[in-house]
Amino acid sequence: MQIIVNGEQFDFPNPLNIEELIDYLGFQNQRIALEVNETIIPKSNHGSYILSNNDKVEVINAVGGG
Repeated sequence: MQIIVNGEQFDFPNPLNIEELIDYLGFQNQRIALEVNETIIPKSNHGSYILSNNDKVEVINAVGGG
């Protein structure tokens, strides 16, 4: 299964959910927004949203400032 994350291709042997992808990428416990195929997926759905082959995922880091 191939997934494009922020323009970079990743290959996974099995389907995975967004929560598993976040863990794999090392973004756990960070303030991020996640978009799959140009649709923002709420954090409450990360554990149940199963990614499909060739999904395009964008991970956006929230940056604080003033």
